[in-house]
Amino acid sequence: MNATDRTPADLLRSALAADPGRPLVTFYDDATGERVELSVATFANWVAKTANLLQGDLGAGPGDRLALLLPAHWQTAVWVVAAASVGVVVEVGGDPAGADLVVSGPDTLDAASACGGERVALALRPLGGRFPQPPAGFLDYAVEVPGQGDRFAPFVPVDPEAAGLVVGGAELSYAGLVERAREDAAALGLGEGSRLLSGLSYGDWEGLSAGLFAPLAAGGSVVLCRNVDRLPAEGLAQRVESERVTRTAGV
Repeated sequence: MNATDRTPADLLRSALAADPGRPLVTFYDDATGERVELSVATFANWVAKTANLLQGDLGAGPGDRLALLLPAHWQTAVWVVAAASVGVVVEVGGDPAGADLVVSGPDTLDAASACGGERVALALRPLGGRFPQPPAGFLDYAVEVPGQGDRFAPFVPVDPEAAGLVVGGAELSYAGLVERAREDAAALGLGEGSRLLSGLSYGDWEGLSAGLFAPLAAGGSVVLCRNVDRLPAEGLAQRVESERVTRTAGV
């Protein structure tokens, strides 16, 4: 990737310039049988639409705090990079009561209701499906995001040295996040074209790095597996082979 990249949005732009058609995130949920593969271009399109939703409809801006109550999922990865594109600080598992806005999955809606700002809910259904019945007090992400613009430009340039991510009790700037991702990629032996299979949660930096940032920083891709503990050993071995996995984490 480009050595001058200093924010997650920079990393994604470099990936687009290098090869927009290659896979970036391949997601499995072994509780439902779901498999979704997003190329760099498709992932970037979801990021742009989500960033436009954040900046436009939700009125979020640099320094605002977003409590992210989502599991390791391809849509979670989209939200993390979209928030970074706007300059919004993502607090993974953060306290909704102290946040400017909250993004919640279907299992954390009660906790998310404590947020006094904007509330967005994700059904986390296959193919990004919507809730059968929208939860009261929340915007349904699957309803709101399709109509957003496919290109995004922040109203205010994102400061690489500004706070960008709070995870596992540590706060990282955007530049610090990118640097740590590069270090992790080197430690994991990732390079261009690497395929890292991760069964880790997004609840700490290790999982978020392996499941998104380290592969992105290295010019590689991630096979992100939720509920992988339900997959028998032979099934995991078959996935490693079929997905051309070169490294694993958390399995």
